[in-house]
Amino acid sequence: MRSGERAPQLQAPAARQGPGPMPRALVDALDVAVTRLVTRTLPGSRQATGVGPGLELAQLRPYETGDDVRHLDPAASARTGTLHVRLHVPDRALTTWIVLDLSPSMAFGTARRLKADVAEGVALVFGRLGVRRAGGVGLIGFGVRHGPVLPPRGSKPALVALRALLDAGVAPDGHHDPEDLAAALRRAARLATQPGLVVVISDFRSQRRWERPLGALRLRHSLLAIEVSDPREAQLPAAGRLSLVDPESGVLVQVDTSRRRLRERFEQLESERRQRVAAELRRLQVDHVALSTDRDWLLELGRRLR
Repeated sequence: MRSGERAPQLQAPAARQGPGPMPRALVDALDVAVTRLVTRTLPGSRQATGVGPGLELAQLRPYETGDDVRHLDPAASARTGTLHVRLHVPDRALTTWIVLDLSPSMAFGTARRLKADVAEGVALVFGRLGVRRAGGVGLIGFGVRHGPVLPPRGSKPALVALRALLDAGVAPDGHHDPEDLAAALRRAARLATQPGLVVVISDFRSQRRWERPLGALRLRHSLLAIEVSDPREAQLPAAGRLSLVDPESGVLVQVDTSRRRLRERFEQLESERRQRVAAELRRLQVDHVALSTDRDWLLELGRRLR
């Protein structure tokens, strides 16, 4: 950025719908799935000392006066004829980093909501899950010059800061750097000094050279890539001559969508692009969830993380 040039401000898209309902029961159900994901993919041991609430069994022993009756094990009690309780290894406090796409292309949507609305909902879900069990949540935004960074916080302050940033919207048209995602991932590697969970939320469009920094993050952290798309990005309708503005570059493009060969070529290129993204994430062993603006994104997220 040149001296004296001001960074572009985020703006809420005019067609913004919001993420829609997020029932507490569904969010709670995701907690177990995310815990299993972290346990399965995070390098090294994440066990805390002592016993406490958690998923991993530490000890099964006879009931003693003062034990929490909610920890009674019915199967062991019935088998032995003596009340037994289950003691678990406590979950260790985990920092969740959200790497969020704020580029202009996220303001696109032709179905239930915009891609930015789906991304907002996913960020809020992982924000809520991240502050549980004394965890912290930080955010790194990209797609706009001098992308915002929220340092890890816990409890209500983390959610308030996250909500304020999400309410600000996305970058205006024409403000885009194709290596924004790569820079954000390198920044995450510098800031996330302790192993944790990194959730990348993006449409992965017009982004380059993100594979190496993502692979470097994978060596220390549990990674989850959330790809958000819209049906019209995969298929061009036969609507005659159209004048379209590329939100990333601001360039005006005029096309004749009545040409079948053009529509077929468009679909082919988009299919190849998405296949490349999926193949690269598989190669890096990064869990990949694809969400769309025309479906219930929360239910789909739950299905993919089970």
